[in-house]
Amino acid sequence: MIGKDDILKIAKLAKLSIDESKIDELTKDMDEIIEFANTINTAVTDAESEDFDEINNIVNAFHQDEILESYDRELILKNREGGLDGYFFVKRRGEK
Repeated sequence: MIGKDDILKIAKLAKLSIDESKIDELTKDMDEIIEFANTINTAVTDAESEDFDEINNIVNAFHQDEILESYDRELILKNREGGLDGYFFVKRRGEK
């Protein structure tokens, strides 16, 4: 259990000012936080527990690559001035 001295020490380390009338409330809140953290720390983590990755029975979520036919390069370049040998000319930053 956390006490008044612990709350004051934490406040000093965090450079917080605490109203003396709030110390009892802060002590109760801090106890609840620590209790919750302890609950999380005692969660089942043994080897017999179900692996998180397998909770939905997903074995392999990958799929095979699908190769699709691309657009014709010349067809793409015909709508752009300056295309040459299958490339677009791109101006450098700041170039007019």
